[in-house]
Amino acid sequence: MSTSVATDIVRAEALIGQALLVSPGNSFAHFVKAVVLMAERRNEDAIPEFETVIAADHNLASAYAALGWCKMMTGLIDETIPLEQRAIRLSPRDRYIGIWYWRIGVVHLLQSRTDEAIVWLEKARVAMPGYALHHAWLAAALAIKGRQERAGAELTEAQKLAPDNRYSSITHLKAVAGRGAAPIRTPLEATYFAGLRQAGMPEDDPDLAQRPSPSMSDPASPPVSR
Repeated sequence: MSTSVATDIVRAEALIGQALLVSPGNSFAHFVKAVVLMAERRNEDAIPEFETVIAADHNLASAYAALGWCKMMTGLIDETIPLEQRAIRLSPRDRYIGIWYWRIGVVHLLQSRTDEAIVWLEKARVAMPGYALHHAWLAAALAIKGRQERAGAELTEAQKLAPDNRYSSITHLKAVAGRGAAPIRTPLEATYFAGLRQAGMPEDDPDLAQRPSPSMSDPASPPVSR
């Protein structure tokens, strides 16, 4: 890896293209291609690659989990939870299981099932307490339910853990992590961002203009373990 994400992705594309040219039926090569597509946020293109992998290997938990994320990001949100649950059943002690719990919680929150969302986001927080976004999403869900004190505590923890101060304000969060994929942008605004406001996150950050542009990718898509 270099210091340039764009350069790394171009090289990754070239390498995976070579691998598939030599071995077009190699399921792991298709898995890696799908991960590269996810890194480019080409989630719709990644879907058939993950489906190819699953057709060849019905027990690859991370392929189901990543496919679930891609489905959500392309608006096929109802298909996400069964895929994440399948991954959990296949790999109940996976090192990324907290991310899978979190994705289930996200779907519940986006669909306004806030009580169910809190259950899964709590599980995500316990499984991977060092991930700021788990605390941030839990803060939003708790605030929507009127549990302001706990919501504020979770938001404070997210702010401590985030390496780029993304949770300092709504404006800064959107500048760093984006406003969300277009298919889920409306429910994201109505639940997650609304909940963060209720938890105490200010709308604007007066120091935003003085900060350097972020270079890191959205942590919502961590490395996908095989």
